[in-house]
Amino acid sequence: MLTWVGILLILLVCIAGGALWLTLPPRMQEAEIEGLSAPVEIGFDQDGIPRIRAASALDAATALGFVHARDRMFQMELMRRNASGRLSELAGPATLPLDRMARTLGLRRRAVADLAVQPADTRAMLDAYARGVNAWIEERGRFAAPEFLLLGAPDPWTAVDSLLWGKTMGLWLSENWHTEMIRHALAGRVDQSLIDTLWPTRTETIPPATAALPVRFAALGVPDDLARWLPRFPAPFTLPSTASNEWVVDGRHTATGAPLLAGDPHLALNFPGIWYLARIELPDQVLAGATAPGVPFLVLGRNRRIAWTFTNTGADVQDVFVETPAGPGSYQTPDGPQPFKVYEERIKVRGEPDEVLTVRETRHGPVISDLRDPEGPILAVAMANLQPDDTAAAGLLALNRAGSVEEAGRAAALITAPVQNLAVADHERIGLFLTGRVPVRKAGDGSAPVPGDGSHDWIGWLSGDGLPHVVAPESGRIVNANEPVRIPGNDAFLGRDAFAPWRARRIRTLLDASDRHTASDFARMQADVTSSFAQQILPALLAVPAEEAVEARAQRLLQDWDATMRIDQPQPLIFNTWVGQFYRLVLAAKGIRPDEGGPQPDFVAYVLTDGRDLWCGGDCTRLLQAARAEAVRRLRDRYGDDPAAWRWGTVHQAIFAHPILRHLPIVGPLTTAAIAAPGDDTTIDRGETNAALQDVHGPAYRGVYDLADLDSSLFVMAAGQSGNPLSGHARDFLTRWRDGATVTLGPTPKSTEASLRLIP
Repeated sequence: MLTWVGILLILLVCIAGGALWLTLPPRMQEAEIEGLSAPVEIGFDQDGIPRIRAASALDAATALGFVHARDRMFQMELMRRNASGRLSELAGPATLPLDRMARTLGLRRRAVADLAVQPADTRAMLDAYARGVNAWIEERGRFAAPEFLLLGAPDPWTAVDSLLWGKTMGLWLSENWHTEMIRHALAGRVDQSLIDTLWPTRTETIPPATAALPVRFAALGVPDDLARWLPRFPAPFTLPSTASNEWVVDGRHTATGAPLLAGDPHLALNFPGIWYLARIELPDQVLAGATAPGVPFLVLGRNRRIAWTFTNTGADVQDVFVETPAGPGSYQTPDGPQPFKVYEERIKVRGEPDEVLTVRETRHGPVISDLRDPEGPILAVAMANLQPDDTAAAGLLALNRAGSVEEAGRAAALITAPVQNLAVADHERIGLFLTGRVPVRKAGDGSAPVPGDGSHDWIGWLSGDGLPHVVAPESGRIVNANEPVRIPGNDAFLGRDAFAPWRARRIRTLLDASDRHTASDFARMQADVTSSFAQQILPALLAVPAEEAVEARAQRLLQDWDATMRIDQPQPLIFNTWVGQFYRLVLAAKGIRPDEGGPQPDFVAYVLTDGRDLWCGGDCTRLLQAARAEAVRRLRDRYGDDPAAWRWGTVHQAIFAHPILRHLPIVGPLTTAAIAAPGDDTTIDRGETNAALQDVHGPAYRGVYDLADLDSSLFVMAAGQSGNPLSGHARDFLTRWRDGATVTLGPTPKSTEASLRLIP
């Protein structure tokens, strides 16, 4: 009996193993795809990076769709489900908050409408890409990826699904609505002067403030905990709103006499990563760099004539409006009562009955307060990325085709969302343009909820040439790391809140060191882990008296520290733990939770300089001592009594985890990758932490583009090309990514380990 049971178990294991093995793509493959004009040849190099050779751009889009599906089909499935509000069909009630928000915002409904306004060539690219994805699905069925063995074959891909990627990025890279709701939650229980200094401000001329408004709304009973009902980073399927470094110099500052450009977008660290490297060769064009599974365009990279990259501008393109009820089913407008637009959404929930969600919209946008209390006060959100006629896809296509800095600028104007800083270089010149649309407000600065009576309505847009831009600056260089863009002669108001220039300050210091920069120099800069924030506030920390023995030893380690965040040092761990505790204590003393505060480094630097009187009563010593004591206590409990033996890399692990499977036993570890990582939130090589000081946000892709020889440009991404955890290319970039190593995407790889031929 036991023998037969054992044999049966072995057979089941073999069957399961065989099924999983069949989800891996073959090394040699030929596939027929309807609509191709000619055969497409694809070779995968030693890192699993495809080099696509196609006769036309449409054929290349089909091929890209096929290889994206080959390596990342389940990631693409989760992306479209997340944006469509259909995650709970797979994950059950745990993802209902995400589904409710996606349905309330109507991301898919708006993508369907946007498809109709895409130019014919953009629509053709989207359709060609979908044909490639669907060819993989039709050929592989439930073997398209390991996850589909249990879920069944994925539904066919559509052009609308590709537009959902842009909708998702537009939402998460513009997070002002959360900040508005937090300000409202603080109003009435925290002094307004404290609220005003929680977030740094831009230096542009700010329109009349709306500081008194939240108090008035508090009296109306507007829920002050709505912000906690809205999904927010680092929750799965969310992104941080501040991200990325970019710098570009012209030939006066390089060894070759041609421009150099560097860019590394900072996004959530997931498994698999958001980016997918590829090289695409056409008879009259070459594209190389970072693609995004689900999208038929190159998002970051270079063509034959230009190179480009993005950072987030941080523009305020979201406003919360408090509407006035006007009887059942209506609300008040300047033209009298108007009915809500009403949509009924049915959300399927795995293991539970369907949930029916009633979505209301006003003239400003979706009613987000219904997520908390449909019977309470009415809060509607206006978002630029939810506005009609979104042509971001057409803008990316135009950018892929651009042959000069000026043409890239015209493409930027077509990318309607999100608002990004586009740095670009051609063989002679450099430039910076802002993408997206920024609302012009009738009144107010957009920092807090405002009345929906028309007094604070959006009355127009800043876009294209109306936004800051520069071509061939006199300095010969452009730097941005999410700090405000300031161009002489353009005082466009982009929002009240801003981020401090910690990374930009360090980038400029390194650029100042030479006028003979090379691509390798820029790659080393991207891996730099010196913190200008630590350099600034260390004197304040070192001035705090220390009497307890272990605290004194820990503090002495900081005295000769060079402010580098290396994994083999104790100082970054001591510093970041101390600063984190100080941040919490300062806020707690005023009745503010950590999740209600502004950016930690920016706020701490302010408190230790201009904010001492307001936040510390003139002297922060007591709070700094208490924070140090708590930090050292926690570190001693975990790592022992010798501060010199503590190590940043022990704690600061870059975590690449699957957004759903990470929580499952056995499967979770197979879909999670971790590696000790240098840097912190203020270094060029960014490693923003969660509450446990794990690295969850950083440069998932780095590119350095040499306009003297674009084929020698340098790239790296994390964690690997494949989303299949059984693949050898699921994690093979991790160590190189951590250590600042790079690869090239020239026409000839070192070796070809797989080949694919697509035929009409």
